[in-house]
Amino acid sequence: MTVRPDFDARLFDAHATAGGKNLGDLPEWDLSDLYPAPDAPEVKRDLDWLEEACARFAGDYEGKLGTLDAAGFLEMIRRHEKIEAVGGRIMSYAGLRYYQLTIDAERAKFLSDCQEKITNYTTPLVFFTLELNRLEDDVLDGLFAADPELGRYKPAFDRIRAMKPHQLSDEMEHFLHDMGVVGDAWERLFDETIAGLTFEVDGEEMSIESTLNLLTEQDRAKREAAAHELARVFGENIKTFARVHNTQAKEKEVMDRWRKMPSAQHARHLSNDVEPEVVEALRNAVVAAYPRLSHRYYELKRKWLGLDRMQVWDRNAPLPMESDRIVGWDEAEAVVMDAYAGFDPRMAEIAEPFFKKGWIDAAAKPGKAPGAFAHPTVTDAHPYVLLNYLGKPRDVMTLAHELGHGVHQVLAAGQGEMLASTPLTLAETASVFGEMLTFRAMLAKAKDQKERKVMLAGKVEDMINTVVRQIAFYDFECKLHEARRGGELTPEDINVLWMSVQAQSLGEAFDFMPGYETFWAYIPHFVHSPFYVYAYAFGDGLVNALYAEYEANPEGFQDKYFEMLKAGGSKHHKALLAPFGLDATDPKFWDKGLSMIEGFIDELEAMED
Repeated sequence: MTVRPDFDARLFDAHATAGGKNLGDLPEWDLSDLYPAPDAPEVKRDLDWLEEACARFAGDYEGKLGTLDAAGFLEMIRRHEKIEAVGGRIMSYAGLRYYQLTIDAERAKFLSDCQEKITNYTTPLVFFTLELNRLEDDVLDGLFAADPELGRYKPAFDRIRAMKPHQLSDEMEHFLHDMGVVGDAWERLFDETIAGLTFEVDGEEMSIESTLNLLTEQDRAKREAAAHELARVFGENIKTFARVHNTQAKEKEVMDRWRKMPSAQHARHLSNDVEPEVVEALRNAVVAAYPRLSHRYYELKRKWLGLDRMQVWDRNAPLPMESDRIVGWDEAEAVVMDAYAGFDPRMAEIAEPFFKKGWIDAAAKPGKAPGAFAHPTVTDAHPYVLLNYLGKPRDVMTLAHELGHGVHQVLAAGQGEMLASTPLTLAETASVFGEMLTFRAMLAKAKDQKERKVMLAGKVEDMINTVVRQIAFYDFECKLHEARRGGELTPEDINVLWMSVQAQSLGEAFDFMPGYETFWAYIPHFVHSPFYVYAYAFGDGLVNALYAEYEANPEGFQDKYFEMLKAGGSKHHKALLAPFGLDATDPKFWDKGLSMIEGFIDELEAMED
């Protein structure tokens, strides 16, 4: 059992900075809803309970799943969910404390100790999925048919049984469970290395977050200096990052080979409950659209910036007509909450406690995990949102994005531990929809064509970062894992793979400085969640299609939308989208989403006339 926050890799690709300006009273987490303190008696109480509960569960059910009637099977599930909830609460608390200050040795030790204990305590539970997958289909079907409350859990068991062809012997599965904590050490090495990096730009020492943020400065010289400094520091540490990637990719190759996975990506598709051909259709549609999207947009941007050639430090540059106004926290909260309430007051009501009750940690601080995420914790608690809020309009969109995750997680909690978690492909729906609502609300208030142009361009850039960049990242990962199967990769080998997707995705407008080939090193999902990144493109395309449906048929849309979010992981994407008349298995589905981005670029080009 491993519970950790979901990092939003996209946000490592589009940063903003407040330049030290006053942003107002930024909220911090109050983790006491989980536990009062790491040494609180409640932590020991729950760890002791967990150890005993896992042992009792194994004693009561191991070797007996095939003998249970529907009532006994339901009771077993509820006991398993309680174990998940207690273990998840402990790991959520330990993980969130750690991500607040990853360079603190005590927090790192507490997280590691909790992980080790929970891994040990839950080892007796390994039999559960193994024995479950040895049951015949008709036995399970009969149990689910006998009791509607038990039948509600069928989607969760369908996902478990999808792993049946890839299951190993009981002894091997126990061994791999125990070894899981060793693999996590490589993730922690990556996190701690990233958090510990220091950069110097114009005589000022900075964290990675602040340095990346300089890539969105109006001052081109500052952007260039930041890009070169990032390249220098990544270059100095590239052997460590290459070692982490080599080890993680090799570990995955061994696991995939033993489990007879047909591809490196297949395990991710299984966990996402999505068909490989649907992902392939998405990937192909986006790659085919590169010339109509990113290539075309960056050529426009090159002209706006008055450049003969774009450099990589110009990709996220603000437009010349863009103001450098800093958005204070109170204004950001008001903008997002107004947009949410404008869609449906219920959405704002669910979002309000995040601001009022310490569910958001907003300030950028030394040692804090970079980027942004929303972590659902457990269904009898509430989510927490981490930001590194620094006051640019993109940070407002990040708030809207992560708050969308939070609303989704609150609504889905009613499904319980086994069904609340949404596959990654659908987990981005509410977050991207929240961004779209906020963007549309802000666009409607644009004072003039100049402001509208800046806002449209900003949205197109975010969509390119969400769709084009993430599919390019996915292609990089596919190449990396395929190449690693042929042997150890040098840092230079990985650099070449990275650059092979850059020009293809960004287009002819760009030159690439020496050192840019190392920028793969800081993307966390490559280490934490291989092949996660296509979920962003999936979510953006899905939301664009959903929003088009909202505009075309607004009557009753909100109720259907809330029902979709409440479903959590209890339905397949086909069933969730059916009420809206949408189907992601239709190859033409992705063109609907991409056409919205294309339409925004059309409007920007028309403004040039």
